[in-house]
Amino acid sequence: MSNAASEPTGAAGRLEAALAYRISDDTLLTTALTHGSYASEHPGAADYQRLEFLGDAVLEVAVTRYVYEEFPEATEGEMTLLRAGVVSEPALASVAREWGIPQLVRLGRGEELTGGRDKESILSDVVESLLAAVYLDAGIEQVERIVREYWAPMITERAETPGGRDYKTRLQEILVADGRDVEYAVTETGPQHARRFTAIARSSGDDLATGTGTSKKRAEQDAARRVLDGFAGRSVDQ
Repeated sequence: MSNAASEPTGAAGRLEAALAYRISDDTLLTTALTHGSYASEHPGAADYQRLEFLGDAVLEVAVTRYVYEEFPEATEGEMTLLRAGVVSEPALASVAREWGIPQLVRLGRGEELTGGRDKESILSDVVESLLAAVYLDAGIEQVERIVREYWAPMITERAETPGGRDYKTRLQEILVADGRDVEYAVTETGPQHARRFTAIARSSGDDLATGTGTSKKRAEQDAARRVLDGFAGRSVDQ
């Protein structure tokens, strides 16, 4: 399998749509996409370790500011939990997949053969490296815009559906006990900066309910909540 990101211009073009921004420094972009295993096999190539170090701090600052400004009544502990949930390795890996990082990261032969393109540790590191590259290329404002696009929905979802309010899990438990499963068909509309998602909860071929939201996960949660409302004959929040 070839290293899909070997051409910086191609990588820049594929990332541009996801980030709504193109990193002007091709060398910086290439470095952000280069794993240490690739650099060790290609003398002169730089890996993303230093950028990842910077990006970790940049992301934390951008997320912290968003949480601080958008949740003025949240306690320090609540803000810490919100931030921790969306800067975690799984959360960053999810963003990486949205950006198409598995196809773009440059890996050495051994890492390639051991499934490096799907390792959450690598994917999350690349996201932080790319944010660092954006920061160096354009400043914190561009990073904060990207955070609002990709992290704000996750933050809002976690703020609205902690613990027992995870409607998808509750619905799944009810249906599994009845020998059924549930799946979600999701569509999206609107421009990139104001996308709207619609999710249809389905079980055994039947449409159970439709939900909407500003992210795929929020739309699915809304659909699950509506199904539960119907089961209970009243709001599940009561």
